[in-house]
Amino acid sequence: MSTDAYQKEVGMMNLERLIDSREGISDTPWSIPVKEVIARYEQLYTGAISDVLRECDLLDQALPGYLQAMRPERTVAGVAFTVKSAPNCVISGEMAFRTTMMGEFHDDAFIIWDTSGDERATLWGGVMTATAHGMGVRGAVIDGGVRDSHQIMEKDFPVFFKHRSPNGSLGRCLITHYQVPVQLGDCVVKPGDLILGDIDGVIVVPHDLVVPVLERAEEIKRNEQEIFGWVAEGRTIEQITEDGGYF
Repeated sequence: MSTDAYQKEVGMMNLERLIDSREGISDTPWSIPVKEVIARYEQLYTGAISDVLRECDLLDQALPGYLQAMRPERTVAGVAFTVKSAPNCVISGEMAFRTTMMGEFHDDAFIIWDTSGDERATLWGGVMTATAHGMGVRGAVIDGGVRDSHQIMEKDFPVFFKHRSPNGSLGRCLITHYQVPVQLGDCVVKPGDLILGDIDGVIVVPHDLVVPVLERAEEIKRNEQEIFGWVAEGRTIEQITEDGGYF
């Protein structure tokens, strides 16, 4: 389809707002330095972030619940670096494309990998972990298979994954895109979003909401600490509720 024809079709169908919503990527700087944002998010937990996002009418920001934490004791935050692959028998060019992509991994990145439902290949392993860890990447979410689990664990690198398998990726899939919006379950993830993962799962905070969500979640954490104190004091449910507490 020619560019003119495409623009005409988009205009006739009034898709501009949808395209901007789905494909627009914000690069507005946060009012707090990135490393401070990450450090403060890692003092929180996904449940508090989810509650704040609900206050923002955002109910689909959690990644699928089947994702398993290889390091359930860890809470990790980072900036989304998105990858998309798909099952494919072609091998030529895959390694060159993967090399280019990995060269763009950045400090404090959190890899979010959409495998297009791949049930055969593993998309993450020991060498990928060692490379990413050395580049300052914070962690990875693989909506598919991983392998070399012992090597991943040795690097103390947080990975969330769907399943394990010894099958490598070459000859089974191709990386098709990176640093584009991807969808895992009901959640659209864009480059630059804030990712937080812990024992309960992984939550995605849209880029432009990162600082206000952080500040509100810290408030919720303080409130809950006060509620826990009331419970420890032996206050009744009615007393706690009357003082603004909740359960």
